[in-house]
Amino acid sequence: MADYSGPSGSGTASGNRTPEGILCIGAGMFLFVCQDAMMKIMLGPFSVWQLICARSLLTAVVLVPAILIIGPPHRLLTPLWRLHVCRAFLFAVGFSLYYSAFPFMTLASVTTIFFAAPLITAVLATVFLKEKIGLHRIGALIAGFAGVMVTMNPGGETFQWISVLPLICALTYATSQTIVRRIGETETSLTTGFYTIVLAGVFVLPMGWGLNTFTDVAASVPHIRWHWDAVALDDVVRLLVLGVLGMIGYILLSRAYQISEVSAVAPLEYSYIPMAALLGYLFWDEVPTLNTLVGMGLIVTSGIYIGYRELISARRKVAPAPTRETVFVPASPPPPPA
Repeated sequence: MADYSGPSGSGTASGNRTPEGILCIGAGMFLFVCQDAMMKIMLGPFSVWQLICARSLLTAVVLVPAILIIGPPHRLLTPLWRLHVCRAFLFAVGFSLYYSAFPFMTLASVTTIFFAAPLITAVLATVFLKEKIGLHRIGALIAGFAGVMVTMNPGGETFQWISVLPLICALTYATSQTIVRRIGETETSLTTGFYTIVLAGVFVLPMGWGLNTFTDVAASVPHIRWHWDAVALDDVVRLLVLGVLGMIGYILLSRAYQISEVSAVAPLEYSYIPMAALLGYLFWDEVPTLNTLVGMGLIVTSGIYIGYRELISARRKVAPAPTRETVFVPASPPPPPA
């Protein structure tokens, strides 16, 4: 199990363990893709709210013992609880919208648009955290956002308004990552994960109930309708698997960044996109359009380049080796609340 004793994202590589880190991040991305595929399958009999809430509850059952084993429970006590609550709310809103797009879009399209998150994070960090951005990254940002537009194809015959949902999720996720940059010096990864996962599951309950008051919307989009169906034993097993996939993926991701250089493992997070496209083809016969493929290439290339430039900038300042929270490349989704 990963060592969560240090601040969030404070792990550093020790020795030549890059191959192990690459294996961890590859396996973590695969588990996240499997989790999203299961969410897409289970959105038939279950609502978005029930799935997110149940997954959060089951993951919390795993997290609480981990907290007790790894360190004293008082680590959860933090003066920055307001920021944790804000981050959890952003997760609840963003990933509710993200999963709501699943029945209407291909898995490849949803994930490609979502991976605009690192581009948005770079912009937010410049505005709110006063981080400097050079011409190289500005050019990469323009190319990346062009990739988002190509994938969504606004004004074209294939444009779907529902494609705005994963883009909003990218915005909320990027905002939450900006918060991580603010609290990452004092908070542990385990603390951050606990608050995000548990509170996000709590927040979706009133969100689902409130949306159900719009009867026309609830009738036309059944999977976002507020309903809490009885859960059979085999469904409990599936929900448990859903939570375990996310939790193990989160641990593997954290482990990868603790034992490897960011420059070696961060680009591999983008392996999520082709894996999502592959599962979409295998399970739902989804074939990515030309627009999706072109947009995918632009977003992945620009995201990797931005991470590379941030790494160079950090090393020029003779600062400690950058980590996942200081050089942002998303997981996920992000990982989504596991």
